[in-house]
Amino acid sequence: MRYFFVTLFKLLAFWMLFFALERAIFLIYYKHLIVADGISFNEVISVFFYALKLDFSTAAYLVFLPYLLLLISFFTAKQWPLKMINIYTLIILVIYSLIASAELGLYAEWKTKLSYKALAYLKNPSEIFNSASTAEFSLLLFLWVFTFGISFWGYLKLFSPERRAMSGLGLKPVFAAMISLPVLFFGARGGLSAIPVSTSSAYFSKHNILNLTAVNPLYNMGVNLLNTMSFDKENIFKTMPDADALAIVKKIHLVEKDTTVSILKISKPNIVIVLIESFSADLIESLGGEPGITPHFRELEKEGLLFINFYANANRSQQAMGSIYAGLPGIPITTITNHPEKYAALPSFSKDLKEQGYFTGFYFGGQLNYGNILSYLIYNELDNIVEGKDLPSSMIRGKLGVHDGVLLPYYAEELSKHPEPFFSTVFTLSSHAPYDFPMEHSIHWPLLEKEFVNSAHYTDKALGAFFEKVKQESWFDNTLFLIMADHSKNTYRNHPLESFEYHKIPLLLYGPALKDSLMGSTFDLICGNTDITTTLLKQLGMSADAYFWSKDVFNPYYKPFAFFELNEGLGWKRDEGHFVWDKFADRYHQKQLPSEKEAEILLEGKAYLQVLFGEFLDY
Repeated sequence: MRYFFVTLFKLLAFWMLFFALERAIFLIYYKHLIVADGISFNEVISVFFYALKLDFSTAAYLVFLPYLLLLISFFTAKQWPLKMINIYTLIILVIYSLIASAELGLYAEWKTKLSYKALAYLKNPSEIFNSASTAEFSLLLFLWVFTFGISFWGYLKLFSPERRAMSGLGLKPVFAAMISLPVLFFGARGGLSAIPVSTSSAYFSKHNILNLTAVNPLYNMGVNLLNTMSFDKENIFKTMPDADALAIVKKIHLVEKDTTVSILKISKPNIVIVLIESFSADLIESLGGEPGITPHFRELEKEGLLFINFYANANRSQQAMGSIYAGLPGIPITTITNHPEKYAALPSFSKDLKEQGYFTGFYFGGQLNYGNILSYLIYNELDNIVEGKDLPSSMIRGKLGVHDGVLLPYYAEELSKHPEPFFSTVFTLSSHAPYDFPMEHSIHWPLLEKEFVNSAHYTDKALGAFFEKVKQESWFDNTLFLIMADHSKNTYRNHPLESFEYHKIPLLLYGPALKDSLMGSTFDLICGNTDITTTLLKQLGMSADAYFWSKDVFNPYYKPFAFFELNEGLGWKRDEGHFVWDKFADRYHQKQLPSEKEAEILLEGKAYLQVLFGEFLDY
């Protein structure tokens, strides 16, 4: 019986030490972010303490199968169950170390843990590889192999069950099983308290990097997958009766009068969206960024209308496509582009414009299979879809595709071939990792994200050259340009993902189609990229009834608000204040609301998420 208890204890101890090793590697890997946030050493060390409960819960789950195999070994007096424990441990080590290494690579870009949504990207592993530099990919691969190798070696040397003669049937194994099972059960549950352990049990700091580090990656992935498996059966974001939630959301979107303020001097202009990869507001001086990063954008502002309270509703490129073409906010857990069976339930901006005689197109220097974007664009029946493989082979390319400084001049020439009026989008890529743009770094001051800042400087230069070129074209005078980001990303200011500062992006309306009185001005009401669709339709005098989630920001009666999805919650912003909420952990990352409005605004945001996700399920 002593052998039974010692073996179980050694297995539990092994997993706890292994979890601590992976956690230490993560903290060392992101030491620069910890230093940049001014986090003290004592608080960093606290991660290991606050991780214990969730780690032990995970270890208890993992040891349950070895527990059964040990019992079989005792009852049968056979050695093969002990070999099975070693094989089982080997498999779990490979999986866990792979998840941990993937989180190392993803955190810098996404500032979140590995989830079901992230796993969807593994369908296109070449895109994942191309997004990382060769050195970074090699380092992550090495860390995966190293942590797995050293851990399994240590397991075999110190922690694996010892082979010994078994006694067969008897009272001792039964007694051992009876004593051990409650330990594993209550360990997995997180103790004897009425409330079981959850991912929020590891949260302790105002610095989210420490909270995420404390959350066990395998536990988090398991919970995420279970939630994902249930989301097509029930609305996991339900917090109130559906009728109440729908009434609140309809009230939010209700306007006293269906009208708009015209910003155009041309009734049917060409519309060109310059969709810039990952451009954060921190790159734009007029939006609070440091000067000198995007000087060409700043020059364009003098002849455009700049939105200064504009937010991305999600943080992935394919979610931006749903916003632009369907006025659909980002969906938690998953993305609309991964569900072709639901496309038919969505309205289509490009189809509506085609019915009005518009020629439609989309240009991208990379591959559109990433995030299943291509299938969504094809559904929208764009007349011309051009991606990297369709571009001349002579074009200079990086790991992701054709650089912005090469693509944009080509795109300008392509626009001149389109019949007017046209609606066209060009999607840039040079400001996406691995930042292998063909220009020397000239901005050296950032302590964080220096390569990203320099890539934005390169894209800005390409943007300036693009507009110098198109100004010479005959169709330019009939054109409205929307220069905007698909989403934001981490910057030199290191905003938390769970913040509106992180999700703030630029939108500049530019071009001769814009009324002269608006050039050089700003628009300061809260809005987001979901609102592009209805706003443009109303400017064209077209119906936007099908676009429930999109609002006309130039309607004087609209209620300003912004939303962004977290994988497991939302951010909600009104003039009076904002909050960011994790539904599954039932915690507020941020909550800055006046007491007299707090209950009302909290209900608004939660109702919005509930109805949005419920509608997605019903598509």
